Amino acid sequence: MALLIPALLFHLLSLPLIVLCKSTIEPCSVSDSCNALAGYTLYTELKVSEVAALFQVDPIGLLNANAIDISIPDVENHILPAGLFVKIPTICSCSDGIRKSVSTRYKTRPSVTLSSIADSVYAGLVSTDQIRDANSITDPSMLDVGQILVIPLPCTCFNSTDNFLPAIYLSYVVLVGDTVPGIAARYSTTVTDIMNVNAMGSPVVRAGDILAIPLPACSSNFPTYASDHFLTVANGTYAITASHCVQCSCGTGNHNLYCTPASLAVSCSSMQCRGSNLMLGNVTAQPTTAGCNVTSCSYGGFVNGTILTTLSTSLQPRCPGPPQLPQLVPPPTFVSPDSFLGPSPSPFPSQPGGAMPTPKTPFPGTSNLPAVSPAGGPAGSTSQASPLKRLNLIVDAFIFCLLL
Repeated sequence: MALLIPALLFHLLSLPLIVLCKSTIEPCSVSDSCNALAGYTLYTELKVSEVAALFQVDPIGLLNANAIDISIPDVENHILPAGLFVKIPTICSCSDGIRKSVSTRYKTRPSVTLSSIADSVYAGLVSTDQIRDANSITDPSMLDVGQILVIPLPCTCFNSTDNFLPAIYLSYVVLVGDTVPGIAARYSTTVTDIMNVNAMGSPVVRAGDILAIPLPACSSNFPTYASDHFLTVANGTYAITASHCVQCSCGTGNHNLYCTPASLAVSCSSMQCRGSNLMLGNVTAQPTTAGCNVTSCSYGGFVNGTILTTLSTSLQPRCPGPPQLPQLVPPPTFVSPDSFLGPSPSPFPSQPGGAMPTPKTPFPGTSNLPAVSPAGGPAGSTSQASPLKRLNLIVDAFIFCLLL
């Protein structure tokens, strides 16, 4: 027994005092912004409108980002199941020299803690330390009911490109059982690309790590004076613009943005191309001996309440087929047991951010944003869990050994 205790102590003290968690950090020094996505797993059943309220996003934009049919009656009040993974559209901006989204606000409710807000309500997208620092909280145990908290969500821009092609970056919280090859296959990218973007030394991830996943996208070339001149749409998704009048999509295997009148359009300016009878999104093709004469009416941006349209004619080697649009699906009502999603927390009261006990979830949410990666391209940094927590563990083990 006398030899066992020193050996056990040596083993415990030889462990690293901190737990490293990868989180991609993009340093910045300009005021520009970009479209980004945050991967979110519902901690309980929530309406579409409640999920949108949790992140302060447009419900229609949320549905479009997940290719959910917005023409279904009362779709905003449809209840989404617990454990469902959805993509949240966010605006990624520069704050304190780091890229992040700071537009999300959370109103505290009775019995919530910073830990339950970070780990459960926001599914590990943010850490307790990040919320505390962003709101200058000195005593986390003294949260006031109704207090408004800034929730700094992770995001990256990297010039909205990946390998010189348009891209939108998804902030993805690694789940139990995830592997880099599996994540790469799921999002049609490569292990090498994920490692390069996140500055990973090896393709090893742990639950709670936050990775930036580049999604192929279609980019607009609207004039800079258009309010949506930066519009970029991830492959397989839709985006709503021009005051809900125009819906743009990015089909699989195609980098051309395709826009049509939105199904919810009510009061909109004209969407007919001048000098023709073509409406926005219309394409005509006429075979000739020299090739195919193609005329199209395309979206050109939203300027001062006016929808700009562009009529173009080109001679192509062959006539184009119908546009490959992302498949629209009805709002999900259940999560398949065969889904790639990891185990979800037990359902809590069905209101966004409702009162709950601290859950046991696979999302430790320990990533922080205090460090800045070297400038000059995609780079990742490792954030650190609280050393105090680790030290307490060692002290407990030491006391246990003394008792033995």
